[in-house]
Amino acid sequence: MIVLNFKTYEETYKRLDLLVDAARNAMQATGVRIVICPPNTHLHRGRYANKEVYAQSVDHVAFGSHTGAILPEALVNLRLKGSLINHSECRRPDMVGDTVKRMKKLNLETLVCAETPEECKKFARFRPSFIAIEPPELIGSGKSVSKAKPKIISDSLDAVHSVATTIPLLCGAGVSNEKDVERALALGASGVLLASAFVRAKEPTRFLQELAKPFEKFI
Repeated sequence: MIVLNFKTYEETYKRLDLLVDAARNAMQATGVRIVICPPNTHLHRGRYANKEVYAQSVDHVAFGSHTGAILPEALVNLRLKGSLINHSECRRPDMVGDTVKRMKKLNLETLVCAETPEECKKFARFRPSFIAIEPPELIGSGKSVSKAKPKIISDSLDAVHSVATTIPLLCGAGVSNEKDVERALALGASGVLLASAFVRAKEPTRFLQELAKPFEKFI
């Protein structure tokens, strides 16, 4: 599984249709599940061309006086698959449990981001669909977690599986090439989460096809 966080880069808005099409085409060509996370203001555009779409964030609140909140019900109306939760740039660790619970009631997938193996274990108790380990200091650095901090991946996998062996672990932060993915999968990860390396790739479809190659060996 490859999860592409488009964030709000300038390139995201300039190349949105190209990026959405690249993800769809690469998924069709490789058979690897590729989930895109467009900006929340452009989720409808992503959904038209790609059915594997997550929101970048979601709130746990229900209908009511919650200015600026993104309700899980809104994701259902947009026919999305799920959402990232607790990304390091949008952290709400105290709300993870309630958010996962709300999403589950609506049959929406949840990808909860964690910064440490300890957080991975804590969040695993809520039984999200996926957990992603992302050391914040490596996000956007170009230094892949699978190379710079491989032990955090294996430790996080152990932490998650000490609670529930059925929760897949993804890893993110600095993932930018095929070798980074291969290392992550070899360490036991089920996939990767990345952003800038894809959004700024000169040939995004080709980039994703290369990124997907290691899955043939490990998954």
